[in-house]
Amino acid sequence: MLDNLKSNNRAWAERMASAEAGLFKRLESQQAPEYLWIGCSDSRVPANAIVGLEPGELFVHRNVANLAPPQDANYLSVLQFAVDVLKVKHILVVGHYGCGGVSAAVDGKRRGLVDHWLHPIREVCHEYRHELDAIPNRRARLDRLCELNVIRQVRNVVSDIFVQEAWARGQDLCVHGWVYSLANGLVTDLDVTVSRGEEIKPLG
Repeated sequence: MLDNLKSNNRAWAERMASAEAGLFKRLESQQAPEYLWIGCSDSRVPANAIVGLEPGELFVHRNVANLAPPQDANYLSVLQFAVDVLKVKHILVVGHYGCGGVSAAVDGKRRGLVDHWLHPIREVCHEYRHELDAIPNRRARLDRLCELNVIRQVRNVVSDIFVQEAWARGQDLCVHGWVYSLANGLVTDLDVTVSRGEEIKPLG
């Protein structure tokens, strides 16, 4: 079963070991990434590959529609470990255009448990319905909702007590909001970077 994946793994391990002697020994002994990536689970959005980072350089948390909900223990555990233990310097909240989760949040169809998970996106959609309704093209409207969702999640991260405490003790930490394009492989910086609690910007 899955022999092709096992073969791929062996070939990958050989390539990595050939490219950098002692790589796996180094990774075995330490983890010191400077970045935490909070992204979507979408298989078309491979975190390390998009930004050209190797194993050990990017701490990754992924879920449907790249949410950072303040009540989710999984996300909070990752955030606390990244900030308090790994001392990452940058938190990247990265959404992507064409996100199926964002679309599913507002298409009116019932899907079960994921509907509850996606509720924060519906809240953003409702809050900014006038702006969104003014966009005639459905795809462009969903793309803007993807951006607004990222900005809201940045605000969630910035407001979290782990981040606030890190800033209070003088820790070097920035939170960024990006959107990745499936169409061309490029990321767009939404220019909502926050480096101190007092710099929290309004959504939109």
